[in-house]
Amino acid sequence: MDRRQFVAGAMGAAMVSAKGFAAGFSGANATGSALKPMAVGLMIQPASGPEEVISRVKKLGMTNCFLSLDGYIGKFTPALATQISGLLEKYEIAATSAEVVGPGKLVWDFVDGPSTIGVVPRASRAARADALKQTSDFAKRLGIKHVQTHCGFMPENPKDPLYDETVLAIRELAKYCAANGQEFLMETGQETPTAMLRVLKDVDQPNLGVGLDTANLILYGKANPVDALDILGPYVKSMHAKDGKWPTNPMQLGEEVLIGQGAVDFTQVFTKLHKLGYTGAVTIERETSGPQQIEDVKAEKVYLERIIFQVQA
Repeated sequence: MDRRQFVAGAMGAAMVSAKGFAAGFSGANATGSALKPMAVGLMIQPASGPEEVISRVKKLGMTNCFLSLDGYIGKFTPALATQISGLLEKYEIAATSAEVVGPGKLVWDFVDGPSTIGVVPRASRAARADALKQTSDFAKRLGIKHVQTHCGFMPENPKDPLYDETVLAIRELAKYCAANGQEFLMETGQETPTAMLRVLKDVDQPNLGVGLDTANLILYGKANPVDALDILGPYVKSMHAKDGKWPTNPMQLGEEVLIGQGAVDFTQVFTKLHKLGYTGAVTIERETSGPQQIEDVKAEKVYLERIIFQVQA
């Protein structure tokens, strides 16, 4: 199953300085409603049915969503922006981030992943950069301040020829988003936190940050998310709440599981984020589909909000 398939079933501001990364996004967008710190939301894919999907966020008792927009690549029209903006306003849902990972072949494993994911692979880099620029322009129409993607298996070796190419590609994307009053976020997963920190420093753009995916660090065998915050914490601007188990097959990623059944210590994660001053959304990403997924999301929301309440008390 495509890692983004689950979302179909479940359902210009001023630029910030580098030292402002820890604050997170809690302002208003097209909905005109401000979010509470660490408000729990849901990743959704509106292309599968905009009103049905967005209305489900409301029905689940959430105030915000993270837009996965691959289904709209090449179709980001003003009319679509008006439609999505109207639905977000109708159901009083704030869209915190917009993301695409395509176009092109994507294989979420250790074998073909390095050659198919992100802007690291030369063959798909130009098309994905163009898709991300389209996404940035579309997000601007919606008042969304974060554009996010998986940049790919960024080389651990800074002397790898692909490393400098990747840095240049990310810098170009960060600058493009900056011109739209946005932050460009690299989602954790395929690289170690140290490699991502190196890229952050070498790209050297004040609007470049990190989208923390708590499970991906484990699923790819790269780091414990609690420890990763010691390295990347000041740059975290968005968060995917997801749980998983370490990979035991060196050819395949670890298993994504219901929050609370995996290796992520959410109490420690939220405690560290709170100390860092993070006030952005906490986006549930449950990679299943169908009725069971909705039940899982309901349970995960209760689980996460209980911990967040304790941490913020």
